[in-house]
Amino acid sequence: MRERASGVLLHITSLPSKYGIGDLGPGAYNFIDFLIKAKQRYWQVLPLNPTDCSPYNSTSAFAGNTLLLSPELLYQQGLLTRKEIQPTTVFPERRVGYRLVISHKTKLLKIVFERFQKTAKKSGYERFCSENETWLEDFAMFSALRQHFGYRLWCDWPTEIRDRKKQALKSIKSQLAGHIDREKFLQYMFFQQWHSLKQYCNRHGIKIIGDIPIYVSRESAEPWAHPEYFKLTNTKKPRVVAGVPPDSFSRTGQLWGNPVYNWQVLKKRGYSWWIERIKQHLNLFDIIRIDHFRGFIAYWEVPASDKTAKNGKWVKGPGEDFFKVLFEHFPSKSFVVEDLGYITEDVIEVIKKFQLPCTRVLLSAFRGEPATNRHYPHNHVTNCVVYTSTHDNNTIKGWFEKESKPEVKRRLFDYLGRVVPASELHWELIRLAMSSVANLTIIPMQDILGLGEQARMNRPGTVRNNWVWRLGPKEKTASIVKKLARLTEIFGRA
Repeated sequence: MRERASGVLLHITSLPSKYGIGDLGPGAYNFIDFLIKAKQRYWQVLPLNPTDCSPYNSTSAFAGNTLLLSPELLYQQGLLTRKEIQPTTVFPERRVGYRLVISHKTKLLKIVFERFQKTAKKSGYERFCSENETWLEDFAMFSALRQHFGYRLWCDWPTEIRDRKKQALKSIKSQLAGHIDREKFLQYMFFQQWHSLKQYCNRHGIKIIGDIPIYVSRESAEPWAHPEYFKLTNTKKPRVVAGVPPDSFSRTGQLWGNPVYNWQVLKKRGYSWWIERIKQHLNLFDIIRIDHFRGFIAYWEVPASDKTAKNGKWVKGPGEDFFKVLFEHFPSKSFVVEDLGYITEDVIEVIKKFQLPCTRVLLSAFRGEPATNRHYPHNHVTNCVVYTSTHDNNTIKGWFEKESKPEVKRRLFDYLGRVVPASELHWELIRLAMSSVANLTIIPMQDILGLGEQARMNRPGTVRNNWVWRLGPKEKTASIVKKLARLTEIFGRA
């Protein structure tokens, strides 16, 4: 990220596909071709871990989301027939229907596994299992157990299974062997498809930025496999959970509910779990965006019994010590930090000390004083990534029409030097982002298309209608490609 460049933010689930959800097949390759034509050099995606909706609420910090497997690519490998890849379900074209998708793909992937079992060529699969044993065994076992126990909270499983008693695990592992093997195989297929896609990107000069959430889900393999790394009770329930204090998104804060790390134990073990997690993500991505970076310096801890995050408290995180160890293993240029929200001086000091690229968002610029608001373009620095909006914001058009107060609009138009109609505003802000001194500009696909609030990806603090927006198959028009490519050239980012 030492050179000027630009890219597009679009999650895999939002790609066009006839299977109800974006996947790693033809739609993804077509999108890469769009990036090439538009002279973009980065593609940013959200977390790729397994989930039934939110990419930030996953059952594993290491595994891949097998809902993203492409039936068309599985057909090309001879693991599905042409008839089997014809959808029998009518899926919404512009939204992800997660229940329909899970039902349809679960049936397909069972067929794939059964067919694979009858093949003789398994050396690649066996090598994958061996190379990923440290996380794969626990994840596959956890996934099988969740289904076996009717998706009850794992802290409510039989005590000997909950507490990982050796003999009990050995017995039930034998009972669930088929399911465990299927989970491992599907991970093998996911990583095969993903690495083929990434290689296609890299061959054409495009790097992938991937997101790593700071926390793991309460219902994920990691707290079950490594309860000592989290602040849990003797019955394996969270004593405290993560969130953020009241802010502009929510008056009562955001209660995420994730278990909080026991940083003392992690430190004693040289942060080895985190090192392995980062290593896994750098195997997936060229650059990692560290979500909620400030949580490593100080995090908002809320009693697990609370209904909101309002009564939480700030607790000191591992801070500088963690990053010293981290950068002994990985170059700092492999990271971007998300430093949005309530950012204190100690957070800024760590970012500066390790020269980490920070984040700026134009939709946060036109409020407060221009001299002190770091999101105003004239306050940007070269070592940062500037976004028009993010997955947690409204789109440009939605923000302007639904959220912007009159004084914000006035500041915006004063900054632009003219009054701009809502239908043209997205290109004006894209131009503003492209002209920034920031080394990297990332534009969400929704803003490139000038879409309104209905295309918003996430509304923090809410649980409905999030993570469902999808790109239409014919929206990437030639005129949009030409306009984006021209702006990229004008501002030296091609």
